[in-house]
Amino acid sequence: MPASVKIRKGLDIRLKGTVQSASHALPAADRFSIHPTDFHGLVPRMAAKAGTEVKAGEVLFTDKKSPDIKFVSAVSGTVQEPVRGEKRRILRVDVVASGTDAVSHPSVDPTAAEGDAVRAAMLERGYWPMLRQRPFDVMPAADSRPRDIFVSGFDSAPLAPTAAMVLEGRLDAFRAGCAYLNSMLPNGRKVQLGVKAGDDFFSSVSEADITSFSGPHPAGNVGVQIHEVAPMNKGEVVWTVGMQDVANIGEGLMGGSYVCKRTVALTGSRSQPALLRTTIGTPMADIVKDRVMMEDTRVISGNVLTGSVRGEDGALGFFDQQVTCIPEGHEPLFFLTKGWLGPGFDKFSASRAFPTWLMPKGKEYDLNTNNNGEERAFVVSGQYDAVFPFDIYPVQLIKSIMVGDIDRMEKLGIYEVAPEDFALCEYVCTSKLAVQDIVRKGLDQMIEEFA
Repeated sequence: MPASVKIRKGLDIRLKGTVQSASHALPAADRFSIHPTDFHGLVPRMAAKAGTEVKAGEVLFTDKKSPDIKFVSAVSGTVQEPVRGEKRRILRVDVVASGTDAVSHPSVDPTAAEGDAVRAAMLERGYWPMLRQRPFDVMPAADSRPRDIFVSGFDSAPLAPTAAMVLEGRLDAFRAGCAYLNSMLPNGRKVQLGVKAGDDFFSSVSEADITSFSGPHPAGNVGVQIHEVAPMNKGEVVWTVGMQDVANIGEGLMGGSYVCKRTVALTGSRSQPALLRTTIGTPMADIVKDRVMMEDTRVISGNVLTGSVRGEDGALGFFDQQVTCIPEGHEPLFFLTKGWLGPGFDKFSASRAFPTWLMPKGKEYDLNTNNNGEERAFVVSGQYDAVFPFDIYPVQLIKSIMVGDIDRMEKLGIYEVAPEDFALCEYVCTSKLAVQDIVRKGLDQMIEEFA
């Protein structure tokens, strides 16, 4: 029996537009795109110039700070001129698909994998960017040595798909991926896999130590699982990997080619919910085509709490397995009817400001992007504590970041957290603070000070 943990603090936001249908494959995209901005702190150095023909699995750019880390193309085709922003910062690299040529590598046996060989293969073949590390929530350095590797086997965010949906037919590849990752851990340790209580999808996975989690979101956040299973101390490094990327690593190292498959849940009240089998870097236009009411709709790569707005010219986020479409909230609300003095039967409330607590537990809500206010004085209301399951004082940590008190930030546990862990704090915030951005700035300050 796996160990079990019950999360008591949190919040499940019940939105309309859950995906339930069987998955189907999207037609092969005519373009592959990668956003360097998906990798915080990355400074890309182009290895393939505009107009160059590349094969699938061939290097597009490297990390300027760590040239051993390579970012490769998912398709065979022609490299385009990078899309740049302010100060010529590279925002997107595109490859127009043509042909099926692919780079081939020797297979790595998962039953006899050696850590150094797996590390070299992941760096050379473009799998290293699939890793993240705590502290700082960044891509690990090429010579990083983790204490543990954590994988969350479920997503508790609003409208998120289940493990069975996104890993259909890929459990063997997932197990192989765990075996490869185990080889890079010290002292025979195994991958730490968090699963949803009552879900037996991963019951046959002997390559990982399994812990079951129950309770509201953010129970599925890997940061919560690290905190509950093996909290971090200063100086320790923990890697995290998405469950679909574990399967990609397993399938790719066994087969010798670059694999970046992604099953994406198209969700939200403004969409026709669907499970779409595609690849990392698929243009957003291909995902939403004929499935989304685009007028007055916000299309988010990811979930409503942590996702990003890409536009149809952009691509699916590198780590995202969900696209959410919800109404824009730019219309003013008359305060006596649908505003703050109205009955609010169609509104979802984390407090008792509206009668959400009187509604049936299964009721779903069609919420929009309206903030219902603007930034104001930081009110200490206790709302953060109700949705933040860490043994950390969230308000005090946020305040220490805002004033730049590095010593207090360290004592209050900033090494354990990532911006996504504060997404619910941002949602319930009376002061309308961009809490995730504040946490990101605090982490960046710690990197500059100590990394």
